[in-house]
Amino acid sequence: MIQGFGVKTRQRTVGVKVGAVQVGGGAPIVVQSMTNTDTADIEATVRQVAALARAGSELVRITVDRDESAAAVPHIRDRLARMRVEVPLVGDFHYIGHKLLSDHPACAEALDKYRINPGNVGFKDKKDRQFSMIVEKAIEHGKAVRIGANWGSLDQELLTHLMDENARSEAPLDARQVMHEAMVQSCVLSARRAEEIGLARDRIILSAKVSAVQDLIAVYRMLALRADYALHLGLTEAGMGSKGIVASSAALGVVLQDGIGDTIRVSLTPEPNGDRTLEVKVAQEILQTMGIRTFVPLVAACPGCGRTTSTLFQELAQDIQGFIHTSMPEWKTRYPGVEALNVAVMGCIVNGPGESKHADIGISLPGTGENPAAPVFVDGQKVTTLRGPTVAADFKAMVIDYIEKRYGVGRPQATAAE
Repeated sequence: MIQGFGVKTRQRTVGVKVGAVQVGGGAPIVVQSMTNTDTADIEATVRQVAALARAGSELVRITVDRDESAAAVPHIRDRLARMRVEVPLVGDFHYIGHKLLSDHPACAEALDKYRINPGNVGFKDKKDRQFSMIVEKAIEHGKAVRIGANWGSLDQELLTHLMDENARSEAPLDARQVMHEAMVQSCVLSARRAEEIGLARDRIILSAKVSAVQDLIAVYRMLALRADYALHLGLTEAGMGSKGIVASSAALGVVLQDGIGDTIRVSLTPEPNGDRTLEVKVAQEILQTMGIRTFVPLVAACPGCGRTTSTLFQELAQDIQGFIHTSMPEWKTRYPGVEALNVAVMGCIVNGPGESKHADIGISLPGTGENPAAPVFVDGQKVTTLRGPTVAADFKAMVIDYIEKRYGVGRPQATAAE
């Protein structure tokens, strides 16, 4: 590897078991998501959890905010089990988590992890008692706990104390730096308290959610230096559409490049009645684009220019990419290793042949005014030239044939040297 390039070695953290999934301890970075259904609506929540899991979410968090939602949790777990959806469920608790876990033992048992916010678990003299109650339930049921500080609900007592202390300092920090320190201390002090109560270190995950890119980078760098707990990454309230995707990618990309993080969630605001699974896809694409994990075959396609006024290459790239994503649930078992496949769909002869040679299978379509001939390259070698109106269909058939030959169960696996 050329010095200065590539993802840094991941920082070693304590591994935490969440159901059958390991977070930290050298395990691959875990993708997770959260439902936006009313958890008391069992049918709607089951449908969305199943959709998120099938899209690739390896943990799914659900809101547990009142008695009705807590009572629904074991039914949700059981229905998912009957559907053979075995994704671990995380309960998101705020304000009354201690009461819900105590009043609904079936909920406490059905969940695989509890999410506690130290900023609203309790206030004044109730804070430690209510925090302790949740931790004790986690110990009783053998569950993991995420202690997640949040910019919008930061422990005000701690923040006030640090602000007063900073004001008396000979070299005071700016208010934003004090907020960063408060976020980190809220996490670390709460984790230490959980350990004092008896929760094992390999049951604790920390997060420090903020909504600005530079704040996230600063806070997680501080947190990684001061704690070896497993870390959950995510930019909270990232936003809608391209804004949310770009902000999350920029923030998480820098921190992941530093080797920080064991599980990630991309918190996108969906369009009205939009597809919740988009946040799973974006999280996967961040990890895959950075070379950290592979989830689906990559389709490289050129952006187009004045030499490619024909839309043929765009339509083919879209067709191949859509076909791959639709087929992946079946392919995961039928074609082991297919997620590492690289396909190139290029629009003209300038860079097309070179890019196609670098892919496992690639095509260089004719640009505007060029001869209607499209060379196809397989494993770096030109194998044929497609012509005529069936170029797209013919290339798609070649991709399917390549996948079957290289990744089909029971067939010899191709190697990089072949």
